[in-house]
Amino acid sequence: MRAFPVIYARDVALVASFYERLGFERVYEFGDGYVSLQRGDASLGVTTVDSPKLLAGVEAGTAPRFEMFVYVEDVDATVAALGAPVLAEPKDMPWGERVAYVTDPEGNPVALGQASASSD
Repeated sequence: MRAFPVIYARDVALVASFYERLGFERVYEFGDGYVSLQRGDASLGVTTVDSPKLLAGVEAGTAPRFEMFVYVEDVDATVAALGAPVLAEPKDMPWGERVAYVTDPEGNPVALGQASASSD
């Protein structure tokens, strides 16, 4: 058994491609309304913002609708390469990680983390 988050997106292809730039790979697509992504043992779904209304009768909220935390090899380089809006510049945290916050294409916060050099 497994569990995974599903992101509600206005532009499924754009949001999926953002996460592909963070190392996720497309493993399944259903039309243009759903993409399944995999990165190691982590799975992620991206579906249309209309999906919860169609399937469960509830409206999706407005952005941000979730926060994603993704470990990367080099936070500073990843922030620079993504070119995404930066909410918080890379910073060494007291718990031993270097963390930055950017947004995905729809404004959801994405934390990028790596082990701090001092914790190696």
